[in-house]
Amino acid sequence: MLPIDSSIIRLIQFAIHEDLGTGDITSEFCVLHDATAAARFIMKQDGIICGLPILPLVFRKFSSDVDINIKVNEGDRITSGTVLALVEGPAHALLAGERTALNFIQRMSGVATKTRQYVDEIAGTKARVLDTRKTIPGWRLLDKYATSVGGALNHRVGLYDMVMIKDNHITACGGIREAVEKVVAELRGRPTVKVEVEARSLDDVAEILECKGVHRVMFDNFVPSAVSEGVQLVNGQLETEASGGITFDNIRAYADAGVDFISVGAITHSATALDISMKLFVPKQG
Repeated sequence: MLPIDSSIIRLIQFAIHEDLGTGDITSEFCVLHDATAAARFIMKQDGIICGLPILPLVFRKFSSDVDINIKVNEGDRITSGTVLALVEGPAHALLAGERTALNFIQRMSGVATKTRQYVDEIAGTKARVLDTRKTIPGWRLLDKYATSVGGALNHRVGLYDMVMIKDNHITACGGIREAVEKVVAELRGRPTVKVEVEARSLDDVAEILECKGVHRVMFDNFVPSAVSEGVQLVNGQLETEASGGITFDNIRAYADAGVDFISVGAITHSATALDISMKLFVPKQG
């Protein structure tokens, strides 16, 4: 379920203000103020639909009289030509909200669709696709919601909900052991916070295994054969994650290497918006 919070409401308000500015002068000049209309949201290419709960949040900012009838389920695999939703109400409200509504659901559907492609590619293995923090600024919750609709697991939402000791932290602290010991000491009394440590070599993996308090090791920019060696070295003592250089063409090789998780930045930073249109029509009276 889409987690509607104040950040998403503010994002929608910002998007509407950005588009509307001082008013929709085209509609004001050529559409009667009391005109009513209806519109169909139509899928123009095959893909995973995502973002349908955004529609009422957008259109009802313009008028509480807009009626929205969703025809498909969030997360469904939809074929081109399918009607996704019907909206009906004041014509000015439909016209003013059209682009903002489309921008949201096209982006979210694109992320969900790309994610599902990666998820399907590693079907049958134990590996799970993870998203990353490589999201559009301001869109973090929506991008991560869309990846979950596509079948991925959410990694940490931000810097605040999980410890990830990366190469720069290790450099700043003077080494892996030093960084882990400082973190673990600070986390006493907070057992729910997980600790992940990035490894750049098999020697790093061996050192991480000697540290107490680590939950997951990340094989960063390892080739699949090295990931396989790392997984064997860990031998189930920690969760394992592959990251860096993961593409659609090689993700199956990483999954076959036996890793638990594979983080993929491309599912958000390189997702292409799905083609969806809104077509207005005048409903029959009576």
